[in-house]
Amino acid sequence: MKFKFVRGLWGMAEHSLEANLKKIKEGGFDAIEVRASFEADERAEMKELLNKYELEFIGQQHSDLFRARATVQDHIDYSKEQLDNHKELNAIFVNSHTGKDYFTLAENAKIIREINAYADAIDLKVVHEVHRGRFSFSINTTLEMMEEIPELRLNADFSHWCCVHESLLQNQQERVEKAMERCDYIHARVGHEQGPQINDPRCPHNKNAMEAHFSWWDHIVDLNKKRRVDSFYICPEFGPAGYMPTLPLSNEPITNLWDVNHHMLGLLKERY
Repeated sequence: MKFKFVRGLWGMAEHSLEANLKKIKEGGFDAIEVRASFEADERAEMKELLNKYELEFIGQQHSDLFRARATVQDHIDYSKEQLDNHKELNAIFVNSHTGKDYFTLAENAKIIREINAYADAIDLKVVHEVHRGRFSFSINTTLEMMEEIPELRLNADFSHWCCVHESLLQNQQERVEKAMERCDYIHARVGHEQGPQINDPRCPHNKNAMEAHFSWWDHIVDLNKKRRVDSFYICPEFGPAGYMPTLPLSNEPITNLWDVNHHMLGLLKERY
């Protein structure tokens, strides 16, 4: 199984799209993850630069586009439009932030089924990210959806569950393992009992959280090896201020985001 490493454009701060992609390529990444633009000229620019820097593209979408009071049908309609844009950029697959935590199981299931059916019709694969605020915000809601939709595939970002369940999930290991069986992608951010992102993966005091996440990622990797997956994608996904703690008054991030994600890239390449 070949490993491919992804850098999201989230938090990239170079002066242009090309400068960001150039830095990502030179930094040792194989692909980018971002939502395709709704503007045709911007998608054309992206396609040209992806070819120039020989980077693969993973689409990212938010089924509500962060729009207030989005209905179930809005989630479906917005997602279809985004899938069309991702298809135009030859996405390897699409990572979807799907539904809402306040929708019912039936409402979220309708959104997922509609997204998956449309993606199938245009020959795109979709994974649905484990994430706060979405249908997958907790282990229980995710397992319920797995029973409701047997074909559901996931992006493992278990840092969110650490925050929601206020633990490193020690008392739910069997349930976590059930979810791992559906995971086709990893967002390699490390959470802790009180938040979705540790302050710095290089700090010794984060050892327990680092070990817990790597144990989950190891298991997901092993499952995908057993399935004889050709290529497996992993995205170091530590985020900027908001996710990253900041200093009082100045609100400056406490460490350098590029350095943190590049450090994670090194750990992942060494391990896998």
